[in-house]
Amino acid sequence: MGDGARPAASRYKAFISYSHRDAALGRWLHRRLEGYRLPRRLVGTEGERGPVPARLTPIFRDREELPASGDLSETVRAALAVSESLIVVCSPNAAASPWVAEEISTFRALHPDRPILAAVAAGEPPECFPSELTAGGRPEPLAADLRPGHDGRRLGLLKLVAGLSGVGLDSLAQRDAQRRVRRVTYLTAAALAAVLAMAVLTAFAFRERQEAARQRADAEGMVEFMLTDLRAVLKGVGRTDVLVMVNRRALARYRDQDLGRLPGDSLVRRARLLQAIGEDALTTGQMDSAVGAFAEARRVTGEQLARSPDDPERLLAHARSEYWIGRVYELRQDWPAARSQYLRYAAATDRLLQKAPADPAYMVEAASSAVDLGNVQLNGLGDPAAAERQYGRAVGWYERSARLGPLPEEVQLSEANAYAWLADSFFVRARWAESLAARRRQYAIVERLARAHPLNVEAGYRFALAQAAISQSMVKLGDRAGERRELLAAYRTAGQLADLDPGNAEWRLFRAKTGCFLYYSGLALPPGLSRRGLARRIVGDGTRLARQRNPRAAEIARCVAALEAGAAPARSGERRPRP
Repeated sequence: MGDGARPAASRYKAFISYSHRDAALGRWLHRRLEGYRLPRRLVGTEGERGPVPARLTPIFRDREELPASGDLSETVRAALAVSESLIVVCSPNAAASPWVAEEISTFRALHPDRPILAAVAAGEPPECFPSELTAGGRPEPLAADLRPGHDGRRLGLLKLVAGLSGVGLDSLAQRDAQRRVRRVTYLTAAALAAVLAMAVLTAFAFRERQEAARQRADAEGMVEFMLTDLRAVLKGVGRTDVLVMVNRRALARYRDQDLGRLPGDSLVRRARLLQAIGEDALTTGQMDSAVGAFAEARRVTGEQLARSPDDPERLLAHARSEYWIGRVYELRQDWPAARSQYLRYAAATDRLLQKAPADPAYMVEAASSAVDLGNVQLNGLGDPAAAERQYGRAVGWYERSARLGPLPEEVQLSEANAYAWLADSFFVRARWAESLAARRRQYAIVERLARAHPLNVEAGYRFALAQAAISQSMVKLGDRAGERRELLAAYRTAGQLADLDPGNAEWRLFRAKTGCFLYYSGLALPPGLSRRGLARRIVGDGTRLARQRNPRAAEIARCVAALEAGAAPARSGERRPRP
């Protein structure tokens, strides 16, 4: 805009144009831009594009497909006419899309003086730019490069915010850095505030239909926040106790409602909450509570899927219900039942991919399903060759998804897990070099994430798992120095995690496992740790898990029994069979 003022007829801050093969990134960009809050001290001041707004809303994201005629719909054309800016998600898909080209051409014809911003999702500029962006000798537009190794998603998003708001990038970057520091400092307070806000929302009676609908929407938004952003943050700092409290408060919101009158989306969200409650119960060793939560979740998702069998969201929610029931059977080592459940999960992921073959989220679900079936083959049926094929399929799905855009960090952790199981399928067949190669792939992923997020204890736990596992590969290849370095580092982290959250049964089990490896390794112990003290801690952890009736206590039962019987540890430099 020539004078920097907002046009009187504008309705949208921006219009996001993208190829529907890049729909996942388009959704992410729309959500993050609309959710971004400009620095309070800048709101209302004069920027390059007029007064700085508090938020960049609304933003239009086209969800339609290109009709056979190649003409834009009236809805899209009307949205372009009242948009201040155009954001083009650039990729080889977008460069080949006549839909994107038509939207750029229409916007330029309607608003020759309004800005067009480019968000590079894949490919290399200028090849990834739609030809309409540079048609007529126009210079390449201002671009935010969202690819890893370039601006990345965080800085790329800030560049787009700066372009839309007329605020300097330095101001936004400084504010973003300050916010990340404060986020860790005030995390627990934020969690408690969220719980309080939930309680306040559920305390008010609905007086009229419009007010009831508004408050229900607010409450649903709070539950969604608890299930996504807040849950990820609390897991990252190891606060299982706060997670359990948040889950209870969120579930209480539904106890005050007539479930028979809630819309389907609300019921599915409640089922997702029950899945989270069950997952946390497994983490703390409460198997019976987990089973009850998963069973209720599956009943609800099954009912909703029966009502809307072609709804991908309903199908995905029920697929995850099938997974969690299968996970319980796997932990109980009921392998026929686990296989049956995991086959149902696999069938659901196949249906999702049939509906949207290029959706990276569904590819990730298919990868997860392949890992689960591989675990049944490896641990239940004793067929490591068949398990290897399943793990190879999982790795392939992760690689296909990554080619469509950068994998979220939680998906990268799942990818690392697939390499870990692949390594195990080689290890049990004494294929030590191949096992170590797969283990190094796992190690590289989790090490990068742990180094990038030193305060994220979940990332630290996954790195420690990789360290403990790779130490066992080094045993087979005679690398004693490497074994000691990685195993001691893993045991140190395991102790820190168990002390941080004593109620986390997974972390307690991990400390006991690494302790058993260390006790019978014949390696020199670090200063301050005696073999008697090490044995006492292993037995204590194993006893506590057994008292919880945690089925995973069986994973260290032989080691605990040997220590209780007074089995002598290995002397320094002497190796003993591991229990």
